[in-house]
This record gives sequence, structure tokens and C-alpha cells, in this order.
Amino acid sequence: MTTPAPSVLVLRHALHEGPGTIAAFLKDAGVEHRCLDVFKNRPAFPTIDSIAGLVVMGGPMGVYEKSRFPFLVREIAFLRKAIAAGKPVLGVCLGAQLIAHALGARVYPHTVKEIGWGKIRLTAAGKKDPWMKPVSRSPWVFQWHGDTFDLPRGARRLASSALCENQAFRYGTRVYGLQYHIELDGPMIRNWLAQPGAAAELAAVGPRTRRDILDGLPTRLPGLHRLARPFMAGFARAIR
Repeated sequence: MTTPAPSVLVLRHALHEGPGTIAAFLKDAGVEHRCLDVFKNRPAFPTIDSIAGLVVMGGPMGVYEKSRFPFLVREIAFLRKAIAAGKPVLGVCLGAQLIAHALGARVYPHTVKEIGWGKIRLTAAGKKDPWMKPVSRSPWVFQWHGDTFDLPRGARRLASSALCENQAFRYGTRVYGLQYHIELDGPMIRNWLAQPGAAAELAAVGPRTRRDILDGLPTRLPGLHRLARPFMAGFARAIR
């Protein structure tokens, strides 16, 4: 019997925060993936040797809420093992915060929430980064977060925004954290807007936040996908 090739493991923290277009980009690159819902019934984490790489998605909880979400303790331990083993690792939003925490950096509530379309600025390191340099130096991305983190020791800052200094970082050559979301399409964004509590969050940021998000779909989503595709091609090359 042929043993199946290791696949990318995607850690999901909420049903509505799945891999989205990341799954499609991996499939296009010939890379298999599977999801593990870490918030459900104390799931069994696989062995590190059985995965080709790790993608850690976003979620509504904070890294510092381990007593409320005890699965975070096991997840962080697993994340540290994957990094130590040299696996390609990508964290998105909460995922980036979990990577930063696993590397010893502080994660904490930001003074402002960053929700909706906004520009990031690539740093000098970001402009030279092999996964990020094919894009615009100031691309539009989608944000939905209230926490931020310090840059882990030994990591390189790749991007910042006007409200959040650490928008993207690289640790070594195969571990990346992105505070912004690259996995979204139109249906996912509309689903997020319909989630319980979303209306209050949006209103707290500004009365036009919801309308600005929807108005930006036709013009901003294509640019987001142009940003995500070469980035995920770099991740797929690291897997192969």
C-alpha cells in the first residue's frame, strides 16, 4: 500500500474563518491540505513528521485567553514543534499572533481596532522578500483585528500600516506571520459581516465601515488576490 504524501495542515479556530482562497492556491500548486478544527472536542494533533507544512488561520479569541480557550495551550506547543522541525509555517491574523507568541513575543490588545480595507507599506526587507516582492510596495489588504504583537526576536519586519507597526514578519526563511487577511473572497467577507456581534464591532470603528467594505469588493478584492497568489506560490515552493 502506498503511503499518502504529507499534506499541509490548516488549523481553524472558527467555522467561518477557514482557508478560503489559500486552499485554492495550494490546489493550483499541486499541494494537498486538510483542516483541523482546534476548537472542537479536544482534537488529536498529528505528528509533526506527518505534515508537510502548517497554516494557522484567524479567530475571534486572543492569544492571552488560554483559560477561556484551553486548546490554545496545545496548539502553541504544536506550533513550536513545527517551527523547530523546520516546517513551512504561515499564520494569518490570530495565526500570526500565535506564531509571535510561540517565538516569545508579547501579544496584547491594541489601542484601536483595524477593520476593513487599508494599505500596508512594505519595509526594505519586505521589498526584497522572495514571497512578497512581486507585489506593489503599498498594496491594499483586508484587516479585522483588535490585538497586536511585538516583533519576535530574530524576526524581520516585512510590512507595517498606519495603525499597526507589525503587519507582516518572517522568521528564518520558512515561517511567516501576516496580521492582515489574504484568504478572503466576496462570499467570505459577506459571511463575516453577518456574524453575531459584527455589526457592533463595525459601528464602533466608524458608521461607514460596513458600507466601505462592501463598496471596496469590486476594486480591492482583485488586488488582494494578486497579492496572495505569488505569496502562496512561495509557500508552495517551500513545501515542495
